[in-house]
Amino acid sequence: MRIQSNGSNGNPRGIGRRRGTPPRGGKTFPDQKMILVLAAVAATIFASGLMLGTHIYGSPQISDTSAAASSVSQPSLNNEHSSPLVAATSRIAASDVQRLIMESAAAEAFEEEERRQEEEALKHGDKTLALHLRGALVPGDPNYNPHHHIDDTLDVDDPLNSNQEIVGGEEKQENMIENMHHQFAQALDHEKHVIDSAVKKGVTKLKETAAGVAKKVALRGAITKDETAKNLPNYPYMRTLVPKDHDFTKYKPLGGNRFIEYLEGDSPYAMTDSLREQSDNLARSRRVHVVNAMKHVWKNYKEYAFGMDELHPISKKGTANWGGMGTTLVDALDTLWLMGMKDEFWEARDWVRDHLSHDKVGDVSGFETTIRSLGGLLSAYDLSGDKVFLEKADNLGAKLFKAYDTPSGLPKGSVNLKTGRAHNMNWNGNAYIVAEAATQQIEYRYLAKATGKEDYKKSEKVFDILDKITPEDGLLFEKLKEGGENGASFITASKSSFGAMGDSAYEYMIKLWVQGGRKEEMYRKMWDKAMNGVHEQLLQKSTPNGLTYIADRLNGGRLDHKMDHLACFMGGSLALGAYTDPSGIDSSRAKRDLKTAKALTYTCYQMYARTQTGISPEFVQFRGGNDFKVPSSAPFYILRPEVVEAFYYLSVLTGDPIYREWGWEVFQSIEKYCKTEYGYGSLHDVNEPSMKPEDRMESFFLAETLKYLYLLFDPDSEIDILNKHVFNTEAHPFKIFNN
Repeated sequence: MRIQSNGSNGNPRGIGRRRGTPPRGGKTFPDQKMILVLAAVAATIFASGLMLGTHIYGSPQISDTSAAASSVSQPSLNNEHSSPLVAATSRIAASDVQRLIMESAAAEAFEEEERRQEEEALKHGDKTLALHLRGALVPGDPNYNPHHHIDDTLDVDDPLNSNQEIVGGEEKQENMIENMHHQFAQALDHEKHVIDSAVKKGVTKLKETAAGVAKKVALRGAITKDETAKNLPNYPYMRTLVPKDHDFTKYKPLGGNRFIEYLEGDSPYAMTDSLREQSDNLARSRRVHVVNAMKHVWKNYKEYAFGMDELHPISKKGTANWGGMGTTLVDALDTLWLMGMKDEFWEARDWVRDHLSHDKVGDVSGFETTIRSLGGLLSAYDLSGDKVFLEKADNLGAKLFKAYDTPSGLPKGSVNLKTGRAHNMNWNGNAYIVAEAATQQIEYRYLAKATGKEDYKKSEKVFDILDKITPEDGLLFEKLKEGGENGASFITASKSSFGAMGDSAYEYMIKLWVQGGRKEEMYRKMWDKAMNGVHEQLLQKSTPNGLTYIADRLNGGRLDHKMDHLACFMGGSLALGAYTDPSGIDSSRAKRDLKTAKALTYTCYQMYARTQTGISPEFVQFRGGNDFKVPSSAPFYILRPEVVEAFYYLSVLTGDPIYREWGWEVFQSIEKYCKTEYGYGSLHDVNEPSMKPEDRMESFFLAETLKYLYLLFDPDSEIDILNKHVFNTEAHPFKIFNN
């Protein structure tokens, strides 16, 4: 969270062989008629297989976000209008369906050939061979099978029955007086039993196959087998590798209203192994340039502002506007580590060891200092194992934690690190801000675990209170006050927002669930409850193109149809919530949330693509007939990270290269319009490409924006957001507790 500035069915007989015993011995009769029969059979099989395949492949697509058929259900065998085979295979990987079709076709061809040879044997008077072909053997025959699904006795109406002795059996003297229709009816009964048994066995096998396929789901969430995507078109946007001497000054933003197939949150293209490999190679060629951007900043920070809170990218001055805690250096530590800039990392560590002190620092924002400085130190410790960082983090954490000394246990917004006195902000009516109070727990929980000091876990009381006072729709008001039976209560006259003052409280619901090894149900329930509220009350579509956005809810329930750049974090958080859903990625809730994540992120991309610089303003207003407009009150860009954060999460989780493509456009615009001689500056108006950057570079540009861009283009990263790591809201990664 940031405080916002300046405003805010196929044939069921197809499984397995219909007859259990292959023909043994006897003669064959290859003639012209046989060839014609076989040709007809082959044509029939091909047509049947084509229709079956078309039906299956034409059914709802296997999502790139789901394991294939992890919930295949037992089909009803009494349903005359649906095929058990299709019911069983409707969500199985295409390769398994194709194999079943081929086996079915082969079985049918074999059966047709048996019937033809049986007829030919009868014509030639060879009843023994005909009986073998039918498989209707009697006790005494060496090929007799007591579990054969065709009766092993001869019917009186069978043309093979006569008053003669048959091999391995007895003479039958009865006359053929029964009607052939009676035998046919019996045969159908037998056949139904055989089909039902075969289908049940087939469905069981398909379930086992589905379970095996589900295990092949990669970290990125898509089936890794190329053939599972045969029913989707190929991805058309793969670019050539970027040369090391790429000239960003020649870049021109490409404009909006492109990639319209992603508007509704769909995954329109096949995600294959070969596509992933191409995307990874392209990403590596882009990754180099993000590292170069970091090197450009760090070189100048080291020369002109080393140990200072910020470097001004035009005047090259260093300032101590965060109290002199080396905020940019500390905030950037893990970025240096992850980018492989280890010499720079260790040099920064030495400064932390020798010069970083919090003893003389006055009033600071408890929230900002926790997520930037405390989070930066803890992440550097987590990655490197160097206890210098943990010692400094413990020292800072103890001072910051004085803000929690309140009747309710909610932390005051500002704390003096030297004296320990804390207070809320006058401009906010001395109220607590929900995003500030509920966006410190990841850091303090980690600090408690690393140091063994359980007192830090008292920060979680904030969520205990929120859980009790949150309305049924799960949506939080942005302001809190002391008092009430639960220790604190919402100021209901305040708004509900996923932008400034509300955003990261929701982010920490899902991330605390992940950090704790997905075991603490309260956080997950709060998240799911809130997401239901989003979908029921805040999720909107623009006019005329139907862009998805999250509106703010004002006092009285009226909606403010605007969306902050800050709110774009929801693309990543919704995707993370979907992939960690206890009901599985195939559940209706997870599918809903993932689809919304993709649609919302497309809107956030359009917030960039539709401006003259290809860079998003602080927020947009959804009014008029062109979806949204850039407001005159907030046309600026302060190097924010939330959109590229969403690109990163969706790229890793879905494997879709489109998010890297969008991220590359954003990075090129930053290089073109924000780069200065000494760093990168904010933009005053994103629709004025001729304007020069401003002399301000927030520490989160290094900590978040460049880091997420780097990780977006880094297929070789040690970071694993599903199984090993969780990011705080400042993009500092920590190992989750079950690791």
